[in-house]
This record gives sequence, C-alpha cells and structure tokens, in this order.
Amino acid sequence: MRDVAHAADSDPARLVAAVEESARIYRTPSGEGEMVWRAWGDGAPLLLLHGGSGSWTHWIRTIPTLARTYQLWVPDLPGLGDSAMPPRPWTPASVAEVVTGGLLRLLPREAALRIAGFSFGGHVAGLAAARLGARVRTLVLVGVAALGVKADPRPPFLKVRGGMGQDEIAGVFRQNLEVLMFADPGNIDALAVHLQAENVRRARFRSRPFAATDGLARALEGVSAPLKTIWGTRDIVARPSLEVRLELLRRHHPELEVRLIEGAGHWVAYEAAERFNAALLDVLA
Repeated sequence: MRDVAHAADSDPARLVAAVEESARIYRTPSGEGEMVWRAWGDGAPLLLLHGGSGSWTHWIRTIPTLARTYQLWVPDLPGLGDSAMPPRPWTPASVAEVVTGGLLRLLPREAALRIAGFSFGGHVAGLAAARLGARVRTLVLVGVAALGVKADPRPPFLKVRGGMGQDEIAGVFRQNLEVLMFADPGNIDALAVHLQAENVRRARFRSRPFAATDGLARALEGVSAPLKTIWGTRDIVARPSLEVRLELLRRHHPELEVRLIEGAGHWVAYEAAERFNAALLDVLA
C-alpha cells in the first residue's frame, strides 16, 4: 500500500488512488441507495468512522499502519463521500442505524468488534456501540463533540464563490483547514487541501448542528464496551476546556483511558499521524 506519510510534494489524487486501489469494496443499503465500505487487512475487525463533511480519506494516514494488525472497515458515512443519504429523519441516529445494519450484513454475528470514531464519526460510533452491545470490544473516541458543552467561538469558514481561480479555491480550503482541522498551518500540505476540497464537494449530510447537542454524552450511558479517547492538545473543538470534556466522558465510563497528542489539532490522525497511530494501537491492545 502506498506510503502517504510525506505527501506534500506528490500528486494528491494519485496518492489517494494508490491507497484505494488496494481496498476491497462492499455495499450495503442506505436509504434509497447504498452505503460504500472499504476494507483492508486481516485480523480482528476494526471499524473506523470519519468526521463530518468527510469520507474514508480522513483515515488515509492511519490505514496503511493499522491494516498490518487489523481487518479495517472504513465506510463513507451515509450522506458523505460515495454513500447515499440515510432514511429520514436525517439525524445521527438514522446514520448509526444504517451503519449497524451494514455491519450485521458484513461481519459474522460472533465477531468481536473494535470501533474508533473521529469527530462526528465518534457521535455515530457511540450510538452504534450502544446498539451493538457486547459485540463491541473497545470504543475509541477521537476529538468528539455532542457532549453538551459549548466550544469557544471560531472564525467563520470561507466559501468558494463563482469566478474564483484554482489557486483561490485552494486557498479557501487551506484557510478552512487552518480554522478547524490543524493546529499548525505549516502542517497543511497539498494532500490535505485536496482531501478537504473533495470531501466538502460530496458532502450532503449536515452534521454541524448536532455538535452542539448532548447526543453522544447520552448514548454513552448505554455503551458497555471499555471507553478510550485520543485528543490533540490544541484541538479547537475542546476549547475552552479539554478536562471538562474528559470528565463528561468519565460520567458513565470511569475506566476511561486518555491519550493526548501534544501540539496537534482536531484532525490529529492526519496532522500527527505517527504519534496518533501509535496511540491508537496502544489503546486497542
């Protein structure tokens, strides 16, 4: 599988294609269409759920490393990437219902499952883990919202407007990555800009309104699996207080294991890939 650790000077589309071409593709029902799953590797199954306005490519720097140990199932969530919208109402619960239905079709019922969810994918992961019960061995939440806590205001996102040239459009996506996803603008490379542009272009499900709810916090009461969490210490989603969020996660899960990636922002699995991958392997073990 193509190494994507140092992608700044490479052709981004070609790098994505190189990772994707080694995947096994599966499809399960989603609303009036299909949910698209990509799988890599062998071993115990590990489900990776990406963030809002994203796709499987949120994990592009995690897949090559984790696929050496696990059988990775990395879907495009309903209404995002290549997957069709979920049934109405369009909520995290309807997304989680499609995800769990797909897993029941794809994996043997006796298979123990590990789940890791990033941002909005963590919200969905919590709902799915509650539905799946004892089948879930471990739940890992990465930079999650929907805990019932207000985040500090952030600068508004820029918008692509008619008449912009390619460099201007790339500048919009680079700026938006700086606003939300990265702590250090110097870590934003051509691949990150390409992924952001492609993911936003295909996004139809709007997850942002659900970030301000307590939907994940409530779902965790019904999760029996041990809970782990990984955060970048400069994640804007955690401001003004990461500790408050950790305490909320401990409310129903006093066993919570925490790994902090110093200096990294919200998209920690990309910005600090090597340290994140090591932390994820550690908590999964």
